Amino acid sequence: MTIKEIQNIIKEFEKSTLMHLELETKDVKIKLSKQKQNEIIEEKIDKNQHTKASGHADDKNKLNKEDQTYIKSPLVGTFYMQSTPNAKPFVQVGQKVKKGQVVCIIEAMKIMNEITSPYTGVVKSIEVHNKDVIGYDQVLMTIGEVVEK
Repeated sequence: MTIKEIQNIIKEFEKSTLMHLELETKDVKIKLSKQKQNEIIEEKIDKNQHTKASGHADDKNKLNKEDQTYIKSPLVGTFYMQSTPNAKPFVQVGQKVKKGQVVCIIEAMKIMNEITSPYTGVVKSIEVHNKDVIGYDQVLMTIGEVVEK
């Protein structure tokens, strides 16, 4: 499937009354949704999964991992960490963010969509690189609770 064909599918989807579309071929898997652009999908990390993974980690680390959530892409597009090529990134790993703060931009159909943090916390990781093409529901970054010292 070519980029042109994918763009045509996106255009036809936007014109239609469909709210959600999933298409999978041998090479490509596309998920499209007409959610509000700034709506972020949050997902709590499975507590049991991290307990098994951390094994002998101390209680402080377990608490931190349990309180992490993911910011996922609400649409298909291109991920940008800053508003212009020479600007500073919206966020960096270890930076505190407030609920509603812009954390990145996703370009879809030549429209720049600001993605905001669903709550206050600390950026634990950024899972994609600047200018990566991202899919619907793809994890963009992990946000954890602020730990007061």
